[in-house]
Amino acid sequence: MNMNPHQNQPVVTAGTSLEDATSAMILVHGRGATAESILDLARVLPRAGMAYLAPQAQGNTWYPNSFLAPLAANEPGITSGLAAIEALVTQIEAAGISAENIIIGGFSQGACLSSEFVARNPRRYGGLLVFSGGVIGPLDMQRDDSGDLAGTPVFLGCSDTDFHIPLRRVEESAEIFRQLNADVTTKIYPNMGHTINHDEIRHAKSIVDRL
Repeated sequence: MNMNPHQNQPVVTAGTSLEDATSAMILVHGRGATAESILDLARVLPRAGMAYLAPQAQGNTWYPNSFLAPLAANEPGITSGLAAIEALVTQIEAAGISAENIIIGGFSQGACLSSEFVARNPRRYGGLLVFSGGVIGPLDMQRDDSGDLAGTPVFLGCSDTDFHIPLRRVEESAEIFRQLNADVTTKIYPNMGHTINHDEIRHAKSIVDRL
């Protein structure tokens, strides 16, 4: 088994080149999708001087099972996916952009991976955008998150009837980020389906505008 499936995969970029950028957004795609497809968000979340970076999962999937499965059932995908995000954060900081000017976000599986990364690596980021997702692990799993997100703006948006994402996990995730001292906004949309709507983009834009 390849223990690092998502390393040495392409990273698709948009916006300003990293060398010339003053801010950056890491966008993580969902199951069965592509890095190119998640960069659609770059067009609706424009910012002058922002570099957009989207890592590609091997086989278009970050981990094989539900994000609510026991962690071991989704390894090495989770660990490798988190390492892919970490590598991009390191690369962005090496280009002279501080974490306070880095927004991390994603949709569905990518939202779950982004949530888990920020919960495990808390500090002041430019923001976290969680479109139909939450932290990873079984619903009854005990977590020991600690650290300080120092007011990082976090947005969680999801349907109340999402087949993949239980409302309880969205609420649990919001509470985890509050306990880590984030500035959390949660929006639950009745019968929305598994998608991103215009109101969620509006909330995301407000986070981009706060950089």
